[in-house]
Amino acid sequence: MSKDLVVVGAGIAGASVAYHAARAGASVTLVDAGRPGAGVTADSFAWIGASGVREGPAAGLRATATAEYHRLGAELPGLPVNWSGSLRWTREGGAPTAGIGQTIVDAATLATLEPAVRQPPEWALWAPGDGSVDPVGVTERLVAGARAHGARVHPDTPVTAVRRDAAGRIAGVETAAGPLSGTTVVLAAGVATAALGASVGVRVPVEPSPSPLFRLSAPAGLVRTLVNTEDFDLRQVAPDRLIAAADSPEQTLAAVRSTFRGAGSVELLGTSIGVRPMPADGEPIVGPVAEVPGLYVAVMHAAVTLAAAVGRLVARELVDGTVEPALSGCRPDRF
Repeated sequence: MSKDLVVVGAGIAGASVAYHAARAGASVTLVDAGRPGAGVTADSFAWIGASGVREGPAAGLRATATAEYHRLGAELPGLPVNWSGSLRWTREGGAPTAGIGQTIVDAATLATLEPAVRQPPEWALWAPGDGSVDPVGVTERLVAGARAHGARVHPDTPVTAVRRDAAGRIAGVETAAGPLSGTTVVLAAGVATAALGASVGVRVPVEPSPSPLFRLSAPAGLVRTLVNTEDFDLRQVAPDRLIAAADSPEQTLAAVRSTFRGAGSVELLGTSIGVRPMPADGEPIVGPVAEVPGLYVAVMHAAVTLAAAVGRLVARELVDGTVEPALSGCRPDRF
């Protein structure tokens, strides 16, 4: 790899790579078909949590998510992060098993954390270190930070193909506005990564995965934490607005009204369907592509959660030439 990078994709993952690489001294060009954060990033529920980390190649990355966002907030003051904590409960069953960063709380404690809950469950999992972000706001701050360190940003510039030189090495990308040169190309373009990889004969097994997000009117202070139940993931994003990640708008609206006192006036304001990039095995695909020197892939589900950590690690690999053990289970060559 080299320090002359073209990062394709200005969602939160690509913006993070661009910011961290530019901050580390690389010459960075960031290019996107739209505006920074305007794709699937904008339709993310944007839960940031290290709690209850499951097993798998990305478990270590997830475990560092909150610490990495605290670091990023120190580097970019005013980063729009809300460290509200999260609560999880189910309608049935006994006491749950607490994971990393979680504690078991009883109904009385839950009622102090979420006073509007009509019938607090006997038990719930409380993760005080969890939070959420304004995903577009964070992406815009990352892009501004990249610019401040010299990055060139090309919004509204669709990339049509990856370019190679006569020796087969990466030479940059072709765009609707003409070529952009670079000796390393990072594909962080979400679901478009597969087609861009195919332009140089590389298979990136990523499929589109629809992700509904519902916007609801709400009384101020109705929901104080990030709430996860069998019916929804729910959080308050403004004094008069909630967002919910769930399957059905009608069922979600009914569940919110029945779960919280004072929610009778809650109404559905709108629905958006994000198209998440879902790797074939559900785990991030991050690393160099051996058969195409100079090509690097960074595509993942839970990109908002992982963006701060992955951006820093990818920049270290690209700029410093390190091999980061935390990314070892995420390499493209596992397929």
